[in-house]
Amino acid sequence: MGLWARWRTRGRSFIATPRAASRSGWPLWRKCCVCVLERTRSPACLLTVGVVLLLGVCIHLLPEQIAAQPSPTEEVSEVTLLIWNHPFGEYRQLPDCLELLHIKGCTLTDDARAYPYADAVLVHHREVATGETDLPAAPRPPQQKWIWMNYESPTHTYGLWQLEGVFNLTMSYRTDSDIFLPYGYLAPRGLQVPNAQPLSRSLRTTRSGRGLVSWVISNWSETHARVAFYYKLRRYIPIDVFGSAGRPLPKGSNSVVQLLRGYMFYLAMENSQHTDYITEKLWNAVAAGTVPVVLGPSRKNYERFLPPHAFIHVEDFPTARHLARYLLMLSRNPLQMKRHLSWRGDYSLHQPTFWEEHYCTACRAVRKRRGRTDEVADLTEWFLS
Repeated sequence: MGLWARWRTRGRSFIATPRAASRSGWPLWRKCCVCVLERTRSPACLLTVGVVLLLGVCIHLLPEQIAAQPSPTEEVSEVTLLIWNHPFGEYRQLPDCLELLHIKGCTLTDDARAYPYADAVLVHHREVATGETDLPAAPRPPQQKWIWMNYESPTHTYGLWQLEGVFNLTMSYRTDSDIFLPYGYLAPRGLQVPNAQPLSRSLRTTRSGRGLVSWVISNWSETHARVAFYYKLRRYIPIDVFGSAGRPLPKGSNSVVQLLRGYMFYLAMENSQHTDYITEKLWNAVAAGTVPVVLGPSRKNYERFLPPHAFIHVEDFPTARHLARYLLMLSRNPLQMKRHLSWRGDYSLHQPTFWEEHYCTACRAVRKRRGRTDEVADLTEWFLS
């Protein structure tokens, strides 16, 4: 039962309890917490258990370089990681992992002559699939690990069948990757995460000169579900569109976030709907303090990354008209709007730098897996699932 159903059945009072139907996939500790919530009426208890639930989810989904920090006394062995091809053919200077993420002992190189002695080779999928880049030639050095890296959705990932049994590790936005690094993630305040920005505690719950709904889109296709939904939604609520299909974006490296700060809601709609495929569209809205209206994987999937009321899912409503009515109601009701923003004070946000942070994260993962010779035998079946 989504937001619309709860709002309607409770006399339009916004209920914070997660949908019962989604509990079947919860870990045992979370189910126990919900049982406590259902049997307790103390406001202090409700608040405490709620914080535990939300912090537990975020800690569970922290990327590898944060969730598994080495101890200060841990011996650091040297690792050489060969970047076989720069993603999308765009050369970028390789980072210093010690300076960027405080990771010691990582040597990054894109010099193919390092292949015979590299501990691992990182391969970006797109260039291999299109034939722009060949895989390293035989013979393959003993114990060397090959890492498959891809940040496109399955809909836009081709040629996986050619790579079965080739790689030892996967790296992507999927939580079940061998090396997990999403487009963005939340960390509880106080946890030391390099380059994470505390979210603003100020709650802008009224419109007060701001626009209502915005959407930034660069890849417009009439076949996309998000375009079809936009056509429906715009009949009931005004939407300001920016990008290739709308007004030009302001100039500047942080222009999208700056733009979104001028709106109450943002349509964070993905170009395709797949497990864990939650891109910068969502995280830009979070950074801006705008409530994201999401179209992507299921609500349950989003709740693995965010508190339940940090976003509004289009599938919570039976029609686009019902969603529009809900957004309009929030724009006139600061108390209800506050429920979508009050969580922010407990978190910091980190959006990894492409591709520097990915290289350093891969390097640390290789060190942890020294001596292991795993093989990715079901790449196609896994990534398309």
